[in-house]
Amino acid sequence: MAAMSMGRLQLLALLAYLFSASSSAESGSHLVITPQSPVLQMGTNFTATCVIIGTTEATADDLYWNLSQTVIPNNQYTKINESALSVTIPVNNEKLEWLFCHCNKQSTYVFLNKGKFIHGIHLRKAYVPEKPKNLTCIAVQEQRYISKDFKCSWEPAEHHTKEMPTTYTLHVEVINDNQAYIVSTEENSATVTIDSFPHHMELEIWVVAHNQLGTLESEHLKQDGSWFVKTNPPSRVEILSEEKFPTSLLMNWSQPIPKEYLVLKYQIRYCLYGSHSWSSVPVVDIAEDIQSFRLQNLQPDNVYTAQVRCKNAKKGHGYWSSWSANVTNKTPEDRPTSKPDLWNIITEGERGKERQVTLFCKNPVFSNGRITSFKVKIQARKENIRNGSMSWESIPVNRSEADSVPSRMFTVLKRITLSDNNSARVYVTAINSVGESPQASLGIPEKALELNPVEELNVRTQGDQLLLKWNPPNNTAVTEYVVEWVGSNGIDWQRETKNTQQTTIKGNIDKFVCYNISVYPIYSGWTGKPARLEAFLEEGVPLEGPSVRLSGNTGRNEAKIVWNEIPQDRRQGFITNYTIFYSSGTEGKITVPASVTSYVLTSLSANTKYDIWIRASTVRGSTDGANHSFTTQKYAPGEIEMIVIGVSLGFIFVVLITMLLCIYKKDLIKKNFWPWIPNPRKSTIGNWSPDYPLKPETPKESRLSGISVLDADVGDGKSVSEEDKASLALKKDKYLSEEHSSGIGGSSCMSSPRQSVSDSDEGADIADTTASTVQYSSVVASNGYKGQTPSVQPQQLMFSRSESTQPLLDSEENAELLVPEGSRASQAFSRLPCFTHSAWNQDSASLPELSQLEMEPQEVMLPLDLCQSGEDNEQKTLRDGQSLSSYMPQLGGYRPQ
Repeated sequence: MAAMSMGRLQLLALLAYLFSASSSAESGSHLVITPQSPVLQMGTNFTATCVIIGTTEATADDLYWNLSQTVIPNNQYTKINESALSVTIPVNNEKLEWLFCHCNKQSTYVFLNKGKFIHGIHLRKAYVPEKPKNLTCIAVQEQRYISKDFKCSWEPAEHHTKEMPTTYTLHVEVINDNQAYIVSTEENSATVTIDSFPHHMELEIWVVAHNQLGTLESEHLKQDGSWFVKTNPPSRVEILSEEKFPTSLLMNWSQPIPKEYLVLKYQIRYCLYGSHSWSSVPVVDIAEDIQSFRLQNLQPDNVYTAQVRCKNAKKGHGYWSSWSANVTNKTPEDRPTSKPDLWNIITEGERGKERQVTLFCKNPVFSNGRITSFKVKIQARKENIRNGSMSWESIPVNRSEADSVPSRMFTVLKRITLSDNNSARVYVTAINSVGESPQASLGIPEKALELNPVEELNVRTQGDQLLLKWNPPNNTAVTEYVVEWVGSNGIDWQRETKNTQQTTIKGNIDKFVCYNISVYPIYSGWTGKPARLEAFLEEGVPLEGPSVRLSGNTGRNEAKIVWNEIPQDRRQGFITNYTIFYSSGTEGKITVPASVTSYVLTSLSANTKYDIWIRASTVRGSTDGANHSFTTQKYAPGEIEMIVIGVSLGFIFVVLITMLLCIYKKDLIKKNFWPWIPNPRKSTIGNWSPDYPLKPETPKESRLSGISVLDADVGDGKSVSEEDKASLALKKDKYLSEEHSSGIGGSSCMSSPRQSVSDSDEGADIADTTASTVQYSSVVASNGYKGQTPSVQPQQLMFSRSESTQPLLDSEENAELLVPEGSRASQAFSRLPCFTHSAWNQDSASLPELSQLEMEPQEVMLPLDLCQSGEDNEQKTLRDGQSLSSYMPQLGGYRPQ
């Protein structure tokens, strides 16, 4: 048999060669490739042969192969003979390609007939057909009957090419009726339409896959016609509630197809309204061929949704129909069968040593109806509870049914005030329209007797929930735990069993909201101390930044700033740190911990405007707050006061130093600013006669001083001789010729440092003193002045004169210079010379030597600057406005020598 097959293959190859050779000869080509237009199996090797025909110009050594314009290496060639060359290539890609045979001999004939020395074939590739798997067929119900269309499908081939697709042929045979139905397609599904649905008849169905590389069949399905049926869902489904059965609902429906064709079985499922967690009734609990069923063990006063479907009752036959439409109804109310969930929040009271307790209560889990009120009773160890009640008190519930059913919102029962050293126990029951629930209780111990909290509480995120873990307290009397969480959306809690050490919060937890989570151990109904933590389900960037402001006044180089913490509902995460930015052209920044809300900026520039802002950061990002501007002071606080104090102290120091210098150098200052003038009353003057100068000297211009004349009456002029009057008049004229000036400026006798004449008869000048000399004159008279009684003995009228700056002159003690007594006893004068201050001579050695006369027992010394020339003696005034007569009492009476 094998030998016969090989012979056939060789014959086919020879025929193909002869056919291709004849075709090439007709076309004039000298090269022929065999096989022609092959279909290659993917993953195999393909061998082609190029044969030279009709010429001897080329041999197999002159041939080479080209695949998709790429020369195939020589190691893939096989030389069959001098006129045939084969090549072997792998088939490893699905794209279409051309394989060419070329001649590269360099001859004139080959060059001129180049088109005859090339030949190519088109390579098509494909996969061997795969066996169809998982053949399924279905006949659906249309109206009251089963459709005549059989819809069959199978798994598509894993490998195929677009150029060489696999063709599928579906075969359906009704065995008892000898009818066959065939449909071909290139898809993985097909529909066969038969004359009528074969109820209670056996069918055989299979699929054949084939292409140019082979043919394969699927498994054959041999089943009764009902095995392929899928009916419609039951119709006219309804659900009924019955007052006497608060825990059940009755379902009714109609069969979708007459039972003469099919006997059906059913499946029922139900859930609370709005939930997608379905509960199914076991199929074994549902009898075949029924049209009603009672759902039991439901919760009273709850809305339920139910569905039903059906299929062929024969085991393993047919398909389940689709689920029927939802039907909904509510179970009747019943007495609450579980306790209400009682809890409390404890805060510090307004007074000391007391607690403010707020009591909350959730509806019982199995409230079995709308809770209309709660009954509350509070028992205290010491009966001093404010707002408490020792008897049952009814508290109505105003929440709507929509609020209470799905979310179990809590009710605030009471707020009581409990002292720290008092304990209380609260009892609560819930009431609906049918009855009252079992009693729930909660104990509030004394503050000092609160039992131990849980240990090592830890909170972390697990998906969209918060996972809590803790270790139980050392006390083994824990009966349960209460997990409480407080956020911006309110308070909630849940209870866990005594063996629980980790749980997830089952309430609504929002992202970016901070929750204060507490875990309370419950000791036989008495609450223990809580363990607390703060947590976020997910953190985000703060919605706003801190608001910064100055605290007090700025300094010269520093400023204290404070800022408010971001409101809890605006943080969206834990604040990790604050960054302080300040700018005055150049920007600086300082990072401080999240617990700091004030800071003192230092090393600032004086009298400079700064802009500051605060950045708040979380693990997810940062947000800047609003800017605030301030200007630093030009001077530091107290600096101006220190400057004033320093300047004041310096001024005081200078004043003190000046005063000390004035005290220490008072003589020098007095000498420079207030020249010392000798007091003539404290000096003794020599007597001299105007007619007989003691020591005439030649006048010196530099030492002359002006003389002014003072009028004075001596003894009313009665005792003065006429000769003396003439002499005095002559002297007066001499004196007045010098413009009545003395040598000191600003005196009452006119100040002009002019030269004065002598008062002697010969006109000889008595030299005046230097610029620093003060001249004085005195009058010595034998008669009393202004009516005063003189001495009995007649006295000679004398002139006395002093030109010395010293209180006493040496010449004043020389008696031999005195004028003899009584030489001028008869002389009387109507005028007396008044000597003014003259400039003191800078040269003290030039002071004139004056003959000192013996003084009279009574004498008057008159400063020259007290005089005013040209006026009567009685009319003369002093600088301070005093009359000259005020000096008269100083003269006193003359006494005899």
